[in-house]
Amino acid sequence: MNDHPLASGEPAPVVSIVVPVRNEQDNIVPLIAEIAKALDGRWVYEIIYVNDGSTDATAERLSGEMQVRKNLRHIRHAASSGQSAAVRTGVRAARGRIVATLDGDGQNNPGFLPELVGAIEKGGERIGLAAGQRVGRKDTGFKKLQSRVANGVRNAILRDGTRDTGCGLKAFRREVFLALPYFDGLHRFLPALVRREGFDVAYVDVIDRPRHSGVSNYGFFDRLWIGIMDLAGVWWLIRRKKATPVATEVN
Repeated sequence: MNDHPLASGEPAPVVSIVVPVRNEQDNIVPLIAEIAKALDGRWVYEIIYVNDGSTDATAERLSGEMQVRKNLRHIRHAASSGQSAAVRTGVRAARGRIVATLDGDGQNNPGFLPELVGAIEKGGERIGLAAGQRVGRKDTGFKKLQSRVANGVRNAILRDGTRDTGCGLKAFRREVFLALPYFDGLHRFLPALVRREGFDVAYVDVIDRPRHSGVSNYGFFDRLWIGIMDLAGVWWLIRRKKATPVATEVN
């Protein structure tokens, strides 16, 4: 799906920013402006919004922004398919070799994108993922408690060395992401799966902030049991991974 045509003379983007959204009409314009402020003059980049079946004015707001921002792309799912599916759609469509993601509700500050992308560039082939780690979280006490419990259980079982996999701010090389086994919920297990492929993970502390407007599209009880099954599946994948054999071509 990485075949979006470039205009004549238009340089290919080095970085693709993927933003999955569902019903975030009031957060579209301010977040795009923040992304541009963070990245303008640093890299040639594109912004890919994956509209995951929104029923509000999200599509109209994106269409309006596309009139003035030629590096903005809008991909729309006919029906909501979930965050992992939206991220994968965006990564497959990306033209940059480095992809960064952030949530579309405004809680992820785009000001940290340069540090995440820079960690991938500086790490070379060794670093497969740069993961944001939230500090000063602005969620409710219950939501922070459930995150601590979920992260603790996940880390104890997978030993992925990550205190926070729920942060939407991440950067990775496109080909590394597309080599990972895909399943719904993939975005919550990226550190473990990237390590499974033999890459290291870099970490960047990011300051959390309240969402700009609207309400969260993701609940706790509707994903609890699915998360438990996903955790078991990722544990199985890690246990079944075999070392890549050393191969030499014979002439």
